[in-house]
Amino acid sequence: MAAELHVELVAADRQVWSGEATLVVARTTSGDIGVMPGHQPLLGVLQSGPVTIRTSDGGTVVAAVHGGFISFADDKLSLLAEIAELAEEIDVQRAERELERAKAEDDEDAQRRADVRLRAATSAR
Repeated sequence: MAAELHVELVAADRQVWSGEATLVVARTTSGDIGVMPGHQPLLGVLQSGPVTIRTSDGGTVVAAVHGGFISFADDKLSLLAEIAELAEEIDVQRAERELERAKAEDDEDAQRRADVRLRAATSAR
């Protein structure tokens, strides 16, 4: 049996995903980080960006995450996000409209959120 870690992806309003994984890649304030079983304990601040989870059964889960914290110890990884949504929950056309509106209004925060949502949604397809 391959080594695995238990992952909990939680947003402020709900548990987004929970399960076993072999690799999780997330964006932190220090840059992108990959966490595998046996990784050194860590605590970091999440940046807006896609989170990719390679599941133990060979699948891939992608989520758009906006802010929060990442914590890892004893092969348990917690991603505590301000906002998180799974790629399959994202309406691509709506995210594209939000990106265009944010560009027109020169709203950098809204642009970043819409861009992250689009990258997550398209990378999972």
